[in-house]
Amino acid sequence: MNRVKEFRKVAGLTQYQLAKQVAVARQTINLVENDKYNPSLDLCIRLAKALNTDLNHLFWEE
Repeated sequence: MNRVKEFRKVAGLTQYQLAKQVAVARQTINLVENDKYNPSLDLCIRLAKALNTDLNHLFWEE
């Protein structure tokens, strides 16, 4: 389980806006948020940066 959706909502971003920031399709963000896609390390890092957090908080710590 990850916290991408939680951090995205706190940041006030739509899936589309976040997708544009990290250069992926909106559908990719949806799949990541619903644990149906295992993102690459590169995408994880881009997501963490776009959401002003780190990988631990975004993907491992609850």
